[in-house]
Amino acid sequence: MSPRDPLDLSRLSINQMTVKQLSLPELVDACVESGVPGVGLWREPVRAYGVEAAARLVRDAGLGVTTLCRGGFFTTGEPHARVRALDDNRAAIDEAAALGTDTLVLVSGGLPEGSRDLAGARERVADALAELGPYARARGVRLAIEPLHPMYASDRCVVSTLGQAVDLAERFPAEEVGVVVDTYHVWWDDLAPAALARAGAAGRIHSFQLADWITPLPAGVLTGRGQLGDGVIDLWGWYERVTAAGYPGPVEVELFNEELWGREGAQVVRETVERFGAVMRAGAAWGALVGQDPAGR
Repeated sequence: MSPRDPLDLSRLSINQMTVKQLSLPELVDACVESGVPGVGLWREPVRAYGVEAAARLVRDAGLGVTTLCRGGFFTTGEPHARVRALDDNRAAIDEAAALGTDTLVLVSGGLPEGSRDLAGARERVADALAELGPYARARGVRLAIEPLHPMYASDRCVVSTLGQAVDLAERFPAEEVGVVVDTYHVWWDDLAPAALARAGAAGRIHSFQLADWITPLPAGVLTGRGQLGDGVIDLWGWYERVTAAGYPGPVEVELFNEELWGREGAQVVRETVERFGAVMRAGAAWGALVGQDPAGR
């Protein structure tokens, strides 16, 4: 696109957590009103609404479900808890299939209480993927490992870098296991671009998510994701890298932010569309200046 072309929203998706103050019908209405074709959904509000009813609502509005979040939390070593976790992930796979999305986002889980065995926890993630991958594939669902920033390694996710996520994924067929590239979690890592290229070459980029990094982080850090353009991440640069790696799929904006949650949700959706447009137009302007297309070629 050139800076003067109409904004192309065909790849844009709004993750449900960006505007968690909206009910599912309100989210659907806001996306339709703003011309956003996709939504990323979360299991808890979908279950509360009803999985089949949610699938029907989104489908009837002409929207696509880009991802379902989340499965995972595989790292417990306690046998009964592990069985429960695997059963819950099979249920998540079934829900993803019912919603019509081919991507279930996985957050691996942190260190079990009292454990310091990081390598062992990561290996339990691999064990779970080996068991769940064929089940997911049979239902048309791909498992997408999301690496989280290292500050979450102890309690939420022992997979901390994109390289670690790709290493795990490469043990399994690409049709079963790939990765999520979330700018909030990978922007700081100078080895991430090489891992991204490796994932793209193997068809393992299953989801791309945008969020900005703002400081100071809030207490608890979980709700520190900034609105696009409010922080320090080169969002266009990451969009360019992911596109150059061969990923043609949805671009999902996923923000955990108390200030955004306290505002009128439909207005936040409209603002997010505007901010996405600003990122795309700035990139197009830069590409025109240096004679590149949006994929950096």
